Amino acid sequence: MIECRGLRVERGRTVVLDGVDLTVAQGEWVAVVGPNGAGKTTLLHALAGLVPASGEVAVGGHHPGRTPRREMSRTVALMPQRPVVPDGVAVRELILLGRTPHLSRFGTETADDHAVVDDLIARLELRALASRPATNLSGGELQRVVLARALAQQPRVLLLDEPTSALDIGHQQQVLDLVQALRVADGLTVVAAMHDLTLAGQYGRRVVMLAGGTVVADGTPAQVLTADRIGAVYDARVEVLDRPGGPVVLPVGPGPVT
Repeated sequence: MIECRGLRVERGRTVVLDGVDLTVAQGEWVAVVGPNGAGKTTLLHALAGLVPASGEVAVGGHHPGRTPRREMSRTVALMPQRPVVPDGVAVRELILLGRTPHLSRFGTETADDHAVVDDLIARLELRALASRPATNLSGGELQRVVLARALAQQPRVLLLDEPTSALDIGHQQQVLDLVQALRVADGLTVVAAMHDLTLAGQYGRRVVMLAGGTVVADGTPAQVLTADRIGAVYDARVEVLDRPGGPVVLPVGPGPVT
């Protein structure tokens, strides 16, 4: 589903990604982790064709950057960390924009398009917000709306950039459980840049760790999320607990204060 070989992205004179090799199978959930500046967001943008990149990249048989945007958007949906929301657009209208890649050039939304949007509004508990201006929402509310817009594209590949950063713990689980259900039911392929290492280990069936624009570890959550590796890459003191659902990463304080 996703193939990267020697992926390299430069911004000006700065190399952001350097020689990234990545293979993701259909229906897989890969959590991408790493410290700030590691290149997580840039990797997602390269997979979506939003930044110039060198090397070989194929997503769902398409080559990002060389495939028309409309065609690419029927295969790949990106939920950005900082979405741009047009002034005055209502929540339901914003979600409905996710159906744009499926419309003919001069076509309008069909009953099926509206049914897709209604289903997502219900599943993400957005009914009370549907008529409100999207610019008036809290960060957590807007995050759920932007996810709904991405899912409305009915993509084969879903790219998530910090999908739970503004959500409380209940909505974190709700959003990730919904993505997991779609992955299992529809074979959706998920690549998610995740700040929370515990959530990455609980939901990702595979974890890819970036540092300095390169892959430093790729494997199961238990293989990648070790205290020694996290300490070295993040310069952090942590304890990693083995739990049935995946590793739980806990920060460790400096010890008793005297």
